[in-house]
Amino acid sequence: MTSTAMRVIRDEHQAVAAVLRSLKMLVKRSHQNGVMPPFDVLRAMIFYVDEFPERLHHTKETELLFPRVRARRPELGPVIDKLDADHGHGEAAIRELEHLMLAFEVIGESRREAFENALDRYVEAYLTHMTLEDTQIIPAARESLTPEDWAELDAAFAANRDPLTGHKPDAQYARLFEQIVHHTPAPFGLGG
Repeated sequence: MTSTAMRVIRDEHQAVAAVLRSLKMLVKRSHQNGVMPPFDVLRAMIFYVDEFPERLHHTKETELLFPRVRARRPELGPVIDKLDADHGHGEAAIRELEHLMLAFEVIGESRREAFENALDRYVEAYLTHMTLEDTQIIPAARESLTPEDWAELDAAFAANRDPLTGHKPDAQYARLFEQIVHHTPAPFGLGG
C-alpha cells in the first residue's frame, strides 16, 4: 500500500540521510584540507535535524505509527522498543553533538577529533535507526494496518512541511533552508 504517510516518511528519511551524509562530507573535506569546517553551515544542518526529524517526524512515529504496528504485530515489540529508545535519546544525542561542535569551533583543533568521532557515531546510529524502520516497521505497517489507521496516519504526516522534501519553507525557516541548500555540496545541495 502506498499512502501519504508512507511517502512522507520515505521522503523525510531521504532528506535527513542526505543532510547527515553532507554534514559528514563537509567535516571530512575540511579535515583533509587542513582547514576549519564551515561552522555556520554545520550549525544550520544540525539545527535542521533537531527541528524537523527529531521534533516532528519522530514524535509522529512514536505516538501514532509505532503503537498501531505494535498492536497488530506484537512480535515487533523489541524492535519498536529499540526505536522508541532511540527517539527518547535523540535530544540528548543532538545536544552532545552541538556541544562538541561548539567546543571545536571555539577552542580549535584540539577538539576536532572528539567532534568528528561523535559525528560519526551519531550519523551511523541515525542511519541504522532509519534502516530498521524502513526494513521492519514500514513493511509490517503496509501488511497489517487498517484503512482507518492509514487515514489517521496520512492526515498526521501530511501536515509535515519539511522544505527538504519539496515544500515551501515557512518564512521563519526560509533563511535556514537557503543556507543549507546553497552551501551544501552536490548532490544534495547547490554548493561547491
